[in-house]
Parts: sequence; structure tokens; C-alpha cells
Amino acid sequence: MASRLATLGSAGSWVPLVAPIFSQMKWSLNSLQVIGLGGVGSHAASMLLRSGVGRLLLVDFDQVSLSSLNRHAVATRDDVGTPKALCLKKHFSMIYPECQIDARVQLYDPSSEVEILSGQPDFVLDCIDNIDTKVALLAACVRRGLKVLSAMGAGARADPTRIRVADLRESSNDPLSRSVRYRLKKEHGIEGGIPVVFSLEKPKAKLLPFQASKEEETPSDYQVVPGFRVRIIPVLGTIPAIFGQVMASYVATQLAGLDFQTEPVVNLDLDHYRILHQRLIEHEELIYGTAEQVLVDAEEVMYIVKELWRGRSARDQNQKDTGRKMWRSVNELMLVRWDKSKPAGVSNLILLKFSEADAHESTTLDQIKEKEPEFYSMVSRVLKRAEVEFAL
Repeated sequence: MASRLATLGSAGSWVPLVAPIFSQMKWSLNSLQVIGLGGVGSHAASMLLRSGVGRLLLVDFDQVSLSSLNRHAVATRDDVGTPKALCLKKHFSMIYPECQIDARVQLYDPSSEVEILSGQPDFVLDCIDNIDTKVALLAACVRRGLKVLSAMGAGARADPTRIRVADLRESSNDPLSRSVRYRLKKEHGIEGGIPVVFSLEKPKAKLLPFQASKEEETPSDYQVVPGFRVRIIPVLGTIPAIFGQVMASYVATQLAGLDFQTEPVVNLDLDHYRILHQRLIEHEELIYGTAEQVLVDAEEVMYIVKELWRGRSARDQNQKDTGRKMWRSVNELMLVRWDKSKPAGVSNLILLKFSEADAHESTTLDQIKEKEPEFYSMVSRVLKRAEVEFAL
């Protein structure tokens, strides 16, 4: 079975079958950092290791607890009380001893930024569940130009089909995402550009109440580090594990150069796509006198709007109108032919605002190519994807 899933690298390491040999060799030389080694981070780190990464920096100040065994990737009863970073290093050395592992029992905060991030890692995986340190890490990565993937809230969820990867701007139904967005914008002027793993599912529970063993005790008496929560949020162990697996897959494919499109977060239902389809038919009848050249149905309109143009105008692909704002902005959009000499098929339709559509109908592709070569190339590239995926 293993031979079907992986190939054996030159040093005897297991390398994923996700790219040509050159990418596999490059993957074995990558240096990755996983900061926060709980349910999400331990699974992410475990799969990165098993995929044959060359160097791993593991950072966490906390210890393995009995209550965390339901979601930790490798910890056993014997590891309870052991620092999480050292626990992972012990187990990882028995799985893939060729990997260079630097395990640090350390809290990430602004004072440790230089020490931890100065090594110029190829990717940083943020698996921290404390908002102060999370915001500090993400801001530092953006400031240093480091690639970073951040995990949002995995607790109190149960539906694995709702897990997504998207820009921080697009994450919804997640209190942690909302808080991180607010803090990054207010304190660091960062409004997006950070990929995150999150769940569209609304949390099904809240933090359990603090129960003191003595009347005079307070939650702060139980904090390992000031500012960190001591109450417990209910966690179904499979969800943080899947978060970690998704993070490892994303990082591995990104660094291997495997091109794929994450599913856009577009808040539309089939009725909205039917409206856009009807607009297309009416526009064709107005411009061309007939709708006979409309070669798409509502389901294909869904593909064009959601997958190709991600719910935004082709002239506005900077992700500023995403998430909850999508409902309002889509009401101003319509589909039109890119090349007016070809039918309105899946590989020849672009999404534009009403005013943009009017302007498009009064110009030619040659004029666009001459005056806006970057826009012309971008649209051509997106429509070529449709040709490939529909085997046209």
C-alpha cells in the first residue's frame, strides 16, 4: 500500500507524489515552522514529517495534558506532563530520523520574534489558539515577507465538510477569525492577504464555566502563562486533526508548485445563479437579437461565477468584496461574452458589473490587448482553465 502512496527518496525518506522529481528533492530541503503544537499543530507537523520535509522547527510552551489526548497526533499516557515540543520530537525521531528537528519549549511573543523567525523558514504554520500571540505572529510574518498559513477556531465544531481554506477576509461564522481580522487591521494595518483554515460551521458550544476547588480561587490562579485561558472549549478530536491535515496538504502543495484553486467562499444559492443565467439570456437577446448562442445552464453558470471569477467582477479580482459583503455586490453583476465572435459558452463568459459590461460591449479584444495587456492575459488564463476542465 505504501508504495502506491509515496516514493522512496535518495536518503530513504518518504516523499509525496505531488510533483516531479525536482519538486520532491526541493521539498526534502524545505525548512518549516509549526508554532502551537496542540490538536491542530501536532497533526500538521506529523504529516509534514511523514511527507519527508527536511527541517522542522516546533514551538510550544505547554505540556501534554490528559485532556488533550483525544486530539493529539502522537501523545500517549506516558507523555502526559511532557512538553509538547519534546513529545513530538521523541516520536518523530522514530518515524523519520533523517529530519532535522528543532524542538523549543518556548512561548512565541514579540520578544521571541527575532529568535524564532530569523531563520527565514519556507513556510510558517500558525496553530496558536491565543489571540494576542496569534496576531503578533501573523503581523511579524507579513512584515518579514514570510509565507504563513493560519488555523482559526477548530473547537465546538462537528462537521468536517464545512472546513475551508481562504483569505482571512473571507472567513465567516468564526469568532476567532473576526477578532484576528479586527486586531490586525487596527493594530498593524493588515486587512488580508493571509490564507487561513477555518470552518463555515457556527460553533455549537461555548467555553465551559470555571469551577474553583476553593472559594477564594480565580481563573488566573490556574494560568500557566498570564493571559492564556484556563477554561475548556469542547473539542471533537477529529476536527482539529482535519484542520492539521488540511494545513499540511496546503503547505506541501504550495511548496511543490502544484497549482490548484481553493473553493471560493461565495454566499449564493442556486436561485441566484438562475437569476444570473436569466440576465445573460436577456442581455444576449438585447445585443444579438437572440439567445440561441447561450450554451450554458444554471449549473454551468455556478461554475463560471464561483470557480472562475470567485463571485467578483473580472475587473475586481483583489478579494476586497468577499464573505458577508458578497450578497450585496453580486446583485450588480452579470455575465457577458469575452470574445463577441464566439458563442456564450463556459470558456467565453466573464463576470462584470453592469457599467463594466456596457463598456466591454463597446470595445474589441484587440483594443483590450493593446491598452490593458495584464487584464487581457489574466482573463485569457482564467478562460483557458475552463477549456481544460471541460475538455473543450
